[in-house]
Amino acid sequence: MTDEEVKAMPDSEYMNEKQLAFFRHKLSVLKQDIHNSAGETTEHLREDTAVVPDPADRATIEEEHALELRTRDRERKLLKKIEQSIARIDSGDYGYCDETGEPIGVGRLIARPTANLSLEAQQRRELKQKMFGD
Repeated sequence: MTDEEVKAMPDSEYMNEKQLAFFRHKLSVLKQDIHNSAGETTEHLREDTAVVPDPADRATIEEEHALELRTRDRERKLLKKIEQSIARIDSGDYGYCDETGEPIGVGRLIARPTANLSLEAQQRRELKQKMFGD
């Protein structure tokens, strides 16, 4: 199925077997991409361990490594969310807001398959964090 086909499904078919299979596949592909990317990072870091005499070049390489490692850290956190989303599919909770229990919406899940809050609940949470710094 494509994103458009899933979006075109009527609301009465929300989180039916086809949609759950679609999102499970989407999450699995995302998970595999992250694993592949992590392998490339390991390989890239190994290749760039040569001694570089120029301090400016060395600093550039170190900054690139730091950026790459920060990216991998974000992907590691995303991997955890992917695992949680797959577990939610298995338990039958996927696609419904953790706070309100209302449907999150197919469009939002296509854009962010790991979403566990509806758009409104997410906006409330972000506003609260901004106001109280929590």
